[in-house]
Amino acid sequence: MTDPVRYDREGDVAFLTIDNPPVNALGHAVRAGLVAAIERFEADDARIAVVLGDGRLFLGGADISEFGKPPRDPWLPEVVNRIEACTKPVVAAIHGAALGGGLEIALGCHYRVALPGTKLGLPEVTLGILPGAGGTQRTPRLTGIARALDMVTTGAPVTPEEALEMGLIDRVGEGDARAEGLAYATELMEAGAGPRPVGQLPRPAADADAVAATETRLAKTAKGLVAPQHAARAVAASAEHDIEAGLAEERRLFDELMRTPQREGLIHAFFLERKVSNLPEIKGVAPREIAHAGVIGGGTMGAGIATAALLSGLTVTLVERDAAAAETARGTIGKNLAAAVKRGKLSEPKRDAILSEALKTVTDYGALADADLAIEAVFESMDVKKDVFARLDAVMKPGAVLATNTSYLDIDEIAAMTKRPADVIGLHFFSPAHVMKLLEVVVADKTAPEVTATAFALAKRLRKIAVRAGVCDGFIGNRILSHYRGAADRLVLAGASPYQVDLALTEFGFAMGPYAVADLAGLDIGFMTRERKAATRDPRDVVPTWADELYHMGRLGQKTGRGYYLYAEGSRMGEPDPEVEALVSRAREAAGVTPRDFTDAEIVRRYMAAMVNEGARVVDEGIAQRPLDVDAVKLFGYGFPRHRGGPMKWADMEGLEALLIDIRSWEKDDPFFWAPAPLLERLVAENRNFDSLNG
Repeated sequence: MTDPVRYDREGDVAFLTIDNPPVNALGHAVRAGLVAAIERFEADDARIAVVLGDGRLFLGGADISEFGKPPRDPWLPEVVNRIEACTKPVVAAIHGAALGGGLEIALGCHYRVALPGTKLGLPEVTLGILPGAGGTQRTPRLTGIARALDMVTTGAPVTPEEALEMGLIDRVGEGDARAEGLAYATELMEAGAGPRPVGQLPRPAADADAVAATETRLAKTAKGLVAPQHAARAVAASAEHDIEAGLAEERRLFDELMRTPQREGLIHAFFLERKVSNLPEIKGVAPREIAHAGVIGGGTMGAGIATAALLSGLTVTLVERDAAAAETARGTIGKNLAAAVKRGKLSEPKRDAILSEALKTVTDYGALADADLAIEAVFESMDVKKDVFARLDAVMKPGAVLATNTSYLDIDEIAAMTKRPADVIGLHFFSPAHVMKLLEVVVADKTAPEVTATAFALAKRLRKIAVRAGVCDGFIGNRILSHYRGAADRLVLAGASPYQVDLALTEFGFAMGPYAVADLAGLDIGFMTRERKAATRDPRDVVPTWADELYHMGRLGQKTGRGYYLYAEGSRMGEPDPEVEALVSRAREAAGVTPRDFTDAEIVRRYMAAMVNEGARVVDEGIAQRPLDVDAVKLFGYGFPRHRGGPMKWADMEGLEALLIDIRSWEKDDPFFWAPAPLLERLVAENRNFDSLNG
């Protein structure tokens, strides 16, 4: 096995090179290798050392394979302290990235040079923890409290130029990390520079204003999250303690976070983002080449899909029903691209080139003859979609992929309209399609494996998180959504206010409650879904008649200024409306319901139990292959609070047995809705959890 830390010399300069591909993670072998290399450096006659990374980056932080396992000596704080205590000067030559523990190693060095394009950051709060190897104590000694608070509580990286300005590094280099490290080390030797331990620098000045401003910001941006507040307290402690006591306080706060369910939920979310595209059925299957994409339909969704494809470097031909609609679609895409320019994601010359060279808006399906992929994004009607696919089948070349963006409809039935059902797949984007991360890849009965592989490769190119789904009404996300929305409607019919439901769920961590979401999407969407299902609806189901009344009153949500909430002109923040409460009250009277009070905790428990119960059915039926797929869909497409890990992870942390007991108690009054999922019952009987199915 190759030594993960190489030691070599050029004259009086020793080089300690970390070589642990692919990201130079700080696993046990690297940590032990760094300590051994520092001790070797101290023992020989080299005058100065340079720590650098081989490959594409300096150090990528902790080794995720060690997460959740007992630490092995030397653990990271010991390594950083040992580097800092070196009796001869040590330079960090940083390229690519120094994130988390990687930056903490650099802070343990006495001098730092970073190459252009490097990311330097302490992103631990995104995992529910804080920098635990001195990052909260050494950073403010270089940058001051205010800048350190920004870095540590947001986890956002800074550029080398920003790092230089704030004092985090000593210079910005050019070219090769080894050459820059050698040049800087040589200068330091010529100047007679010795060790300069960051931990021995003076404490930063206390900054009550910065601490107060951070607390105010976190109350808005990190509501309910524990790690950012702990991280802020750790940074503030650097002004109160010498380095040893400050490190002890950092470790105390770190250990508290390690015991929180938020840390467990965030780590789960971190891992599933990487696991979700690992599918045995496409392992070793080569995807088809996609360079030219067709999009049928230029409404909000179609224009968003086209924008996402253009931003990824694809050529796009968008088909609309007439010239006016095509021109409107081009205008929408232009606005989307202008927003990307404003956010710094795209240059103006590149935007202009995309609009003039990469995008065509047409009315003739024949323009798709050379396209490698077509994505249908027209009205959610089976007849309309069948017509589109018959046209695509007639004009598109052999081997082209035919995709539908349907949210609910049977893709097998759509595929049957073509002579090539193996080339048909569902690509369910979420609006706005050029922003939202989730892509449900819906694999039909006859979809070829290479078409599935192509969909996942496309998702990666579009920077989406792809989740495989099977065919059913609503696939993974919308099928489960219909069930927990049903739970919300039952709560309202039984006595809870729609506004109490929304508030309880936003306090739980959702960005919006279900009734605010309905207003955002448009109450016509829900009405049409209920109409589509009316013929097959079980008579025991609860129909939110008050929602139908809102639709017939023309109260369609934000787009009409009135839905469940009232919206002032130009505002997206709604105000509760007593008229809605009156509609609900009349619905209760008609149903013979005597309303009762619910606590917020009861509302959350029932809403989440409905989500988990239907999620268990979705997994049991193979619509989702693993519980983590359900978690990914809800996290990245439906605003589920990331720190809770997803509904199935939440259920594991809450305890499946207790959840099943609650569901069975509610089943007595409503056996149709609250029948326990067989998978949930089996897992409880076997003393297992959902995570046991994720392997």
